[in-house]
Amino acid sequence: QVQLVESGGGLVQAGDSLRLSCEVSGRAFSTYTVAWFRQAPGKEREFVGVIRWSGVADSVKGRFTIARDNANNTMYLQMNNLKPEDTAVYYCAAVEHYSGTYYYPDEYDTWGQGTQVTVSS
Repeated sequence: QVQLVESGGGLVQAGDSLRLSCEVSGRAFSTYTVAWFRQAPGKEREFVGVIRWSGVADSVKGRFTIARDNANNTMYLQMNNLKPEDTAVYYCAAVEHYSGTYYYPDEYDTWGQGTQVTVSS
């Protein structure tokens, strides 16, 4: 099993950009599908993007780009033109040897502790 540690969150203004990182340790990162979710207060955890072990990526936000660096065991979420509604705790998640949509939290068995992103208007 891998361990996940997110970083890069903070307080920014609307229109700014942030890059979140998720460092993966413990096992070979290249065989894992990894994803970003976010959760705002009082709301359910929401899918943001996924990058499969094959390198194929999906993102629900055109302003967000997900990428992975297998050599450095790190996944990234580049967020541009941030909006106040992007305020949430952002989590990375991982799963290995699984085939599914990858869009739902229940499909992942390993989570990071989360990093807070706050966007002021």
